[in-house]
Amino acid sequence: MLKPLIKNFIKHPLRTFPKVGRLFRDMREYNSRNTRPEFHASISHLYPCLNDWDDNAGSLGYYFWQDLWAARKIFHTHPSEHYDIGSRVDGFIAHILPFMQLTMIDIRPLPQKVEGLNFIQADATNLEGIADNSLVSLSSLCAPEHFGLGRYGDPVDPEACFAAMRSMQRVLARGGHLYIAVPVGDESGVAFNAHRIFKPELVAETMSGLRLADFTVASEMKGKLGYFEHLSFEEFHAKGFGVYYGGAVGGLFEFVKD
Repeated sequence: MLKPLIKNFIKHPLRTFPKVGRLFRDMREYNSRNTRPEFHASISHLYPCLNDWDDNAGSLGYYFWQDLWAARKIFHTHPSEHYDIGSRVDGFIAHILPFMQLTMIDIRPLPQKVEGLNFIQADATNLEGIADNSLVSLSSLCAPEHFGLGRYGDPVDPEACFAAMRSMQRVLARGGHLYIAVPVGDESGVAFNAHRIFKPELVAETMSGLRLADFTVASEMKGKLGYFEHLSFEEFHAKGFGVYYGGAVGGLFEFVKD
């Protein structure tokens, strides 16, 4: 357990040395006040965590706002069923399962069964086997930007993300809601093989058969950290996000098929 401490000390000696001093001061105080022998702190069982003393209570980043945004909307509309494509199981999916069952499609396997979750391992580019105008509620959060880059073992195809978006539009029922989250910027681009960045207008053009009901932005970008609700595309560009290839600016799109 001392390896992380030694590695951290070699890499950042000036920052690590004061923290190591505090670690051993705290350990000495703990042992002086501890009356339970089985809980004696010893060097042999040291597990140093040196970066939590001045950390925040939690991270309110892009993924936090994205998952909360979509979960709140689905909770409010409370559809009869919900389908998801490739969103985080330990984030958004976990938000939804307490109040409704859902079906999730992902090209990667999910080795464990989860109560209330119907999992389908498949390539969702064309959504084969799902009928036109059949899904009343559908989401794909931080997934479309990866389609066709080969990152997750899928076939390399520059048009795969656009084919997937058109497929989502096709299967959405009349009156249905579609929630999409992708990295956005003032211009489109690709950070191969991690993800694409989309100009918001391009997403809306690809979904031209749907009505854009909401465009919200969540940002982890330094100097522009925040959650910006109900923006027009003009307001988004006026904020000057530029094109950040780290993918830390997320566009949250709610579409409705009228």
